[in-house]
Parts: sequence; structure tokens; C-alpha cells
Amino acid sequence: MTPEDENTDILSQNPKTIAYTDPLTGLGNRRRLMDKIRKLASERADDPAPFTIGIANIDGFKPINDLFGHAAGDEILCQVAHRLRACLPDGGFVARIESDEFAFVLPLVFEKKGAEKIGRMFKDVLSAPYDLGDRNVRLSASFGFAVYPFAGEQFAELLKSADTALYRSKRRGRGQITVYSEEIAEEMRHGTQVEQALRRAIIADEVEVHFQPIVNLADRSIQGFEALARWTDGELGFVSPSLFIPLAEERGFIDSLTETLLKKAAETAKHWPSDLFLSFNLSSAQLTDPATAFNVLAIINRVGLDPRRLELEITETAMMSDPEVAAKVVDELHSIGIRVSLDDFGTGQSSLGRLREFAFNKVKIDRSFISEITIDKSAEHIVRAILAMCEGLNLKVIAEGIETEEQAEKLKELGCRTGQGWLYGKAVDSAATFALIEAQQKASADSAKLYILNH
Repeated sequence: MTPEDENTDILSQNPKTIAYTDPLTGLGNRRRLMDKIRKLASERADDPAPFTIGIANIDGFKPINDLFGHAAGDEILCQVAHRLRACLPDGGFVARIESDEFAFVLPLVFEKKGAEKIGRMFKDVLSAPYDLGDRNVRLSASFGFAVYPFAGEQFAELLKSADTALYRSKRRGRGQITVYSEEIAEEMRHGTQVEQALRRAIIADEVEVHFQPIVNLADRSIQGFEALARWTDGELGFVSPSLFIPLAEERGFIDSLTETLLKKAAETAKHWPSDLFLSFNLSSAQLTDPATAFNVLAIINRVGLDPRRLELEITETAMMSDPEVAAKVVDELHSIGIRVSLDDFGTGQSSLGRLREFAFNKVKIDRSFISEITIDKSAEHIVRAILAMCEGLNLKVIAEGIETEEQAEKLKELGCRTGQGWLYGKAVDSAATFALIEAQQKASADSAKLYILNH
């Protein structure tokens, strides 16, 4: 019987059955899932033999509704339900508990390895194309599992543990599988602690901006600076931006953090010599917000920074979440005089295509290639190819992560003109940045005097 047949059947069922059934897919709903888990836990209470519950969430489901309409979305959900029910192991049960979220009970799966094995099987089944009549659509799913009684003994506790594991899977990317553990719970608790401290720090204006020089490789003269977030909490100590920036994105307050940082960076940069530019990173959330160009312009106008001195860095990964909106944001930024760079170039899966679709001004070669450029011929060949390609496309190039003189010499030999990295200076606060600029100005003035004296 297909889900459609079952949906018709539901109309003739008694009210109690309807109350426990998802009307779209014919699967059980959350109430039915709760009854199943409570009954199984009660049966095993005296001799708590383990069993597993899991949650599957369809990755990127919302754009399907947006692109193809809700009828197509409903059809996919019915196909997901059919696939999950068809491949359930013995004794298993599956329910639809939210829009694109399905939960299952696995009475004969007793431990982590068994849950991961089932997860991989479900993942493969759900990754096959979905037939929408005039087109096929490919999707992936993320999974979170919890094993009774280790992850909880009551329905709410077990479901919360599975949801925690699912959340961690979603943080790691698409198509991930996570089984709940105390380590994961501790990681989540720490994440919440960091989140609360960061929210307070933003309100108290305690997140700082440091600046790393971007230089001309030939003479080491400073061309501009990249703004980088730095935060030291009274209790947590120094917190890496690789932790708190993604956390702010995930928890939905990256906009307030970015606005604060851009305002601080622009206020500093407007006092630099006018030939120096400010480079600033946009988040993936901002690339999917049609108001981004307006918001950025409003900030720098209030501060008084010329938009032609601002360069915004975006990553290919960020663009991929909604390429259409991202392209519109990039075009609008260009229209107001702001330059746009593609960061971490070479690490994405379709970077060449992105260079054709988006009008970038610069490309930043990812540090993973630069770190290997003097010891790995393949890294050297990749950098050489990127430089040649960008020259053909009239794109400027910045090499990131230069740490040794050997790397700098190799890059110059290959024709790279601009770079940044610890060799030329770590990120420093605004006062130290001004000191760097003054030192360069003094050195330039001294060189000019020496030239005049000698001629």
C-alpha cells in the first residue's frame, strides 16, 4: 500500500487512530512514537536491555519547497516515508514528527556501532534520486541516535538526547551520523556557555578587532589589512574565532556580531592613509540576506569610510547555501563601489564555476596550498595554475598563510604579487596597526631622502 492509499484509508479510521497518524505520509506521529518508546522502556525496566531511537532530518529541504512548491515537497516526504518503512530492520518503527523530520525506534540495536551501521544504510537509501515526474531531485539526510538507558530512560530525555546528537551532525555538515554520548553532551553544554558569554560580550562591546597586514611581496610594503575578530572572556579566557564565529552563525546572532565588528574596523580604517584598504569577512548568513548591501553601506556611511576602500571576503561554501541570493548580494556590493574577494580558493568543489558566475575582484589562495608549496610539487603546480588562470581572468591574487622566506620566494618566482601571513605580521590591535603604518611611512620617507642625497 502506498502512502497515498494509506492517506485515503485514514479518513475511514476511528478518531483515536487518526490522532496517532501523520495525515500526509500515513506514518505514526509524535504521540504514536511516544507510546511506542514508553511501552518498550516499560517492558525493559526490570532488565534494562538497550534499544535505540533515532531522528533523521532531510538536509536542505526548505529550498525544495521554495523552488518547486509544496506539492513537490509533500511528494518527497511521502517517498522518504516509504523508503524508511521499507528498509526498517525487524521490530523497527518509524514516525514523522515534524515537517522534514522522521524518528524511528530500533528494538534490536543495542550499541553505538549498530546504530551507526543502520544510519549509514538509511543515509544511502535516502540519498537516491527522488522522482518528481518532470525532474529528479537529490537530497541527503543527517542523523542523531540515542541508546536506552545510557542516553535517558524517559521518552522526553531520550528524544532530547537524539536531538542533541542530530544537532551535532548538522553542525558537522550534510549527511552526518552521530550517536549521543556524554562527551557530546558536554560539548553542547560548553557551546551554550560560550553562546551566553558571547551574547553578553557583544552587548558590552568586548569583542575586539585585530588587523593582519596584506603586503606587496616584492618590497613588503603594506597594501591593506584584514580585520579579524578577537575575544577574551573573563571566565573562559581566550576563545578562538574558529569556535565563536560558527557558533554565532548556528545560534542566529551573527548579524549583530558582524555589524559591531565592521563598525569598529571601519572606524579604525578611516584614519589610515587613503591608499590602504580594509578587508572584512562576510558570513554565510549575510550572503543569504538580500538586505546585506544596504546594511553594509549604512554602517560605513555612518562611520565615514569610503566604500572603495572596503573589500569583503566570502567563501564558496557560504555562497552555495543560496547561490541566487548570494549573486545578487555581490552585484549590489559592486554597484556601491565595494570590492569582493573569494576566500579559501581551491578548497571548494566547484571553484572554477564560481569564478565564472560571480564577478570577483580578487582570489585568496587557501593557506593549505601555501604551507606545502616548497615541499610538495602538486601544491606548487596548483598555485601556478591558479595564478595563470586569474591572470587570464584579470583577477588579483592574495596568497594566505605565508610563514617562511622560502614560501615567499617561491610565490614571487611563480608570479604572485600579494600575500599575508605570520612572516609579515600577526593580527594586532588598532594601536599596533597604526604603529606599523607609521613605521612604513618613516621608512619610505628615509628612503626618499637617501635617494635625493645620492642623486
